Amino acid sequence: MGFLLRWAFAFLLLAATYNPTEWNVVRWGMANYATQIPLTILACLILLVGYIIYLRATLRSIGLFGMLLILAVAGTLIWVLFDFGWISLADPTFNTWLGLVVLSLVLAIGLSWSIVRRKLSGQADVDDVDG
Repeated sequence: MGFLLRWAFAFLLLAATYNPTEWNVVRWGMANYATQIPLTILACLILLVGYIIYLRATLRSIGLFGMLLILAVAGTLIWVLFDFGWISLADPTFNTWLGLVVLSLVLAIGLSWSIVRRKLSGQADVDDVDG
């Protein structure tokens, strides 16, 4: 259940920033920047805090190589699904949602990896040890 919550929050963070609907901060900010500068800046700063939390934890747990490896696995899976004709990549809206799902999975795996590693190996990370 913990992983699903981490994934849901990562997906919400990415989708709140940009998605193919008009309900995202990028489009809202561009349309209302001139009249609502403080609110636009506040919304962007709140999203920035979320990105810092997720990206810092992801880079510390799996690193850039791990992120690229997860993206490669996801990209290859999409390629296989496309090759078998199970998905079509002709719709830009679908592609955007698919990209959001993949990126949010990378962030969720990164945020959860230390927990998984600790359970599998029984070893604590350096950050976990109280000293």
